[in-house]
Amino acid sequence: MIDSSKTYETHPIVIGIDSFGDITSNDEGRPLDQPENTRALVDEGVLAEASGLDFFGLGEHHIEEMPLSAPDLVLAVVSARTSRIRLGSAVTVLSSDDPVRVFQRYATLDALSNGRAEVILGRGSSTESFPLFGFELADYGRLFEEKLELFAELRSERPVTWSGTTRAALSGLQVFPRTTSGALPTWIGVGGSPESIVRTAKYGFNLMLAIIGGNPARFTRHAELFRQATAQFGHGARPVGVHSPGHVAATDEQAAEQYWPLYETFMLQERYERGFPPITRELFEHERQYGSLYVGSPETVARKIIKTMRLLGATRFDLKYGMGPMPRSHLMENIRLFGTEVAPLVREALASRT
Repeated sequence: MIDSSKTYETHPIVIGIDSFGDITSNDEGRPLDQPENTRALVDEGVLAEASGLDFFGLGEHHIEEMPLSAPDLVLAVVSARTSRIRLGSAVTVLSSDDPVRVFQRYATLDALSNGRAEVILGRGSSTESFPLFGFELADYGRLFEEKLELFAELRSERPVTWSGTTRAALSGLQVFPRTTSGALPTWIGVGGSPESIVRTAKYGFNLMLAIIGGNPARFTRHAELFRQATAQFGHGARPVGVHSPGHVAATDEQAAEQYWPLYETFMLQERYERGFPPITRELFEHERQYGSLYVGSPETVARKIIKTMRLLGATRFDLKYGMGPMPRSHLMENIRLFGTEVAPLVREALASRT
């Protein structure tokens, strides 16, 4: 068991939600069109703050079912209608983007939100952006490594001198705008690769563990590796976060019945596209109880989050809410319950560890 007492003393508990911009449905079952769905995301961010959550994130995707190709623009609108909640990507596919423009967009969001912006960077488990922007999957690793190196230099907010093979070199150039804090909060989304964890520690970034299946106990060694590597690279203690899918309703049974049909359809599609194993209701229930699906009543979901965060010494948990064409009433009630009932239970339980 990891002794995470120092981690809890150093970093505040953060409870947030993420969306990938899934096309949702109205309560009559009609899918929202894409412009409607984009506007609806703004309402979700506003509700997240009103419900007491700490973070609202939007992840980049470029497909018809998730047409959220410019999350920073949506977050800018959310920032104008909120005053407290932190806003960021979840995740930005740095490999197929330009690090300078990513930094500038989120530094601009930081200005508009009065210092509430952050960014979660990733290599891209969904790779639809690579052909869209003219990148080769054969360069997958090199693209991320070089661009992450450049982003680390940009984040210093000093003149940058950098050269590589994936974009034009920079020679003593200053990139604007500057951020409120002078260092844009930056997380790296990691699915479990030890190399990715060490790379995150090398640059002094925060670690976001994307745990989308299986027992979260599998990631205890990854969290410990991150702490060891961060110390060896001479950085101060950096926070560990967890991103996992889930859904909250009034009762365990209601939450499962609302989520299961959509989850089954999603997993069937992913089986053909990514080679996922077939899904059954029995496997779904097993994942709810022992794995990384946080589906249930507020009390059930809170207990499971508390257990996971204690196990990993994590100080942040982001729930990936929504699933495919979920009715909006179910989705909005999930956000409300997660903020007003789940988050307070988690904060209270983890505060006792400081």
